[in-house]
Amino acid sequence: MKIPLDYLCVRSGLLCDRCQNLVDSGQVDQFEIKVMEALLELEETQFRELKDATYYKAIKSGNLLILIVESSPTLDSSKWIKIARSLQDKLKLKVRILEKTTSIKNSAVQLLSPARVLGVNTLWLPDGSVQYVIRVAKNEKRLLPANAVDLENALSKIHDTKVKIRVE
Repeated sequence: MKIPLDYLCVRSGLLCDRCQNLVDSGQVDQFEIKVMEALLELEETQFRELKDATYYKAIKSGNLLILIVESSPTLDSSKWIKIARSLQDKLKLKVRILEKTTSIKNSAVQLLSPARVLGVNTLWLPDGSVQYVIRVAKNEKRLLPANAVDLENALSKIHDTKVKIRVE
């Protein structure tokens, strides 16, 4: 799996100057090193297909860990679900794996499943900023993988913009 840090640094736990600068600058968080180590371990033992995938970022929101990756054609959604389950066992956190995309709707559909996304509204605020409102059916609120606030924070971090989830 392609990762932002050197394989040797992640394996050993001792970071070289380049990797330490990435951690110090905030491009890579400290907890992400454990996530990368777990992914590399899974690649070696169970999921050889991970060698063609690319890891971009991990976002921790409450007890939910969201991984942003780019997958190879050999990895389908069922394989990613198995990888997420294995990571859940290793890291003791609920794990969601999202395919890297610039579309807020696609990210929301991947993150909020099995709950259905009714739509994404763009809200233009008077100060010139943009806020996105993701609409979810009221009877599907219980299907959300975490509470709405954690999911809003995660989507806001992924897309660097304000995101709200509205249950209607």
